Amino acid sequence: MSETTTGASYAAAGVDIEAGDRAVELMKEWVKKTRRPEVLGGIGGFAGLFDASALKRYERPLLASATDGVGTKVDLARKMGVYDTIGHDLVGMVVDDLVVCGAEPLFMTDYICVGKVHPERVAAIVKGIAEGCVLAGCALVGGETAEHPGLLGEDDFDVAGAGTGVVEADRLLGADRIRTGDAVIAMASSGLHSNGYSLVRHVVFDRAGWSLDRRIEEFGRTLGEELLEPTKIYSLDCLALTRTTEVHAFSHITGGGLAANLARVIPDGLHATVDRSTWTPGAVFDLVGTAGQVERPELEKTLNMGVGMIAVVPAESADAALTTLADRGVESWIAGEITERGDHTTGATLTGDYRS
Repeated sequence: MSETTTGASYAAAGVDIEAGDRAVELMKEWVKKTRRPEVLGGIGGFAGLFDASALKRYERPLLASATDGVGTKVDLARKMGVYDTIGHDLVGMVVDDLVVCGAEPLFMTDYICVGKVHPERVAAIVKGIAEGCVLAGCALVGGETAEHPGLLGEDDFDVAGAGTGVVEADRLLGADRIRTGDAVIAMASSGLHSNGYSLVRHVVFDRAGWSLDRRIEEFGRTLGEELLEPTKIYSLDCLALTRTTEVHAFSHITGGGLAANLARVIPDGLHATVDRSTWTPGAVFDLVGTAGQVERPELEKTLNMGVGMIAVVPAESADAALTTLADRGVESWIAGEITERGDHTTGATLTGDYRS
């Protein structure tokens, strides 16, 4: 080896430890905003701590866990240089899976993978996650930022998260509670949420050839702004419903669409019928269908079509449920009912045509 040869180093391989440390310092203030009384310590340790003695008030506490990401929506955030909203999507995807069984989200951890650590960008992502946790009432107790040079481009990133919640065993929601005659209540989505973006990106970029800064009159803003609209987080609204009226089940409308996700909580022998004429999907859904010549069945099994969460409640509780949701600023309506299943029906079907 010559005297001028420099030995290998982590920095030379593309990993900047100092930048990672700075990112941690920048994100601390946002993580602090999510703190719950049960959280011990702060970020920077090897594990987040949550005081489980708080669960002593439960007779039989059941822990619920969920994990998810936000898919190819991160590519739009990268292209637009907007990093502080994608965290809302991540939290929504995780906590609203937890609340489906009636569980209160307690805490989350996140994983951020980047090609190169840009401290301000990482901090902006964590800011969005922290803001989402505040909306969900849960704590952000820790996470991991990983730098993968050579595998990801310098501006590329991905996010994932995991959450834990708790529900009293005798208040567990699900298919076994649903009865004939129950009302199906739909809660409006804020837009596409975080599903179907591979289709959406193919339609608007590859087929239509549009740019993210293209202004769309139907949206009243640019295409990029519409596509980055954060996922609505329903967990506290759903928990409020369980406190104010009887609820039999929830269904989080994500990948697979409304019918397929609702079918997951419908028991054998029963059937959910949802009437499309009870709502008008937002303009973004019509745009994707028209610009890409996407048939309605394909749209409906890919996108939420304007419904982000479903509550199944006794018919006599429907008005009270709608009132609770309205008081909390959640647009909702009775979209269908539960009936006995016919010989050749699936667990849930959509009928009629969307309201124009």
